[in-house]
Amino acid sequence: MADEDEVEFITLDYEDGTSEECEVLGVFESGDGEYVALSPETHPEDVYLYVYNETDDGDFYVTEIPDADYDQVSSDFDDLWFADADEDDDSDAEDSE
Repeated sequence: MADEDEVEFITLDYEDGTSEECEVLGVFESGDGEYVALSPETHPEDVYLYVYNETDDGDFYVTEIPDADYDQVSSDFDDLWFADADEDDDSDAEDSE
């Protein structure tokens, strides 16, 4: 998903005037769209999923995932995220042999 050597952050600005700094865990595909997984600094065990929108100049912004798509996007993220974790565990086990 993401280059592990490069950590990127994004600030989410909410309608109530508050904001939250989040680490970008990675961008992934689900169905016909691209999505981003974010982890808030204040609650790193949480993951927020949003639609990933890239601009012509290489920047990006996020929008909410439509309710009708959320379950599929969440499932696809889990498959990718936990597959990466399983691969890391497998390579760690092989390294210790």
